[in-house]
Amino acid sequence: MKKFAQFVLINLFAAFSFSVSAQAPAETFKGDPVAGKIKAVAICSGCHGIPGTKTAYPEVYNVPKLGGQNAGYLLSALKSYKSGERYNQTMKAQATGLTEKEMADLAAYYGNTNGNTNDSTKAKMAAK
Repeated sequence: MKKFAQFVLINLFAAFSFSVSAQAPAETFKGDPVAGKIKAVAICSGCHGIPGTKTAYPEVYNVPKLGGQNAGYLLSALKSYKSGERYNQTMKAQATGLTEKEMADLAAYYGNTNGNTNDSTKAKMAAK
């Protein structure tokens, strides 16, 4: 009986180990902060680029500052808004239109900066 129990445990462990290692790793993107800045100027800075901004819809609250936040946290938050796991009407709408790469780019930009998009990037984009 003891040998049978050992046999079962060894096979269960082997099967579990194989199933974990056989799973395909999730596709990950390394964000490009330059591309993220362009996207941030276009869609994020209207709310997140102005210190002290408050929204009026659907309720009044302070808009969080994104600059300097952990890039992994920002990427996770965007994915959660897109999937509906995390909900804010405005952020759901914004995140739904983003690709995985664009979310990674935004996270890389905001994770490596103070988030101030009010510099020459806006002038360069307006000139195009």
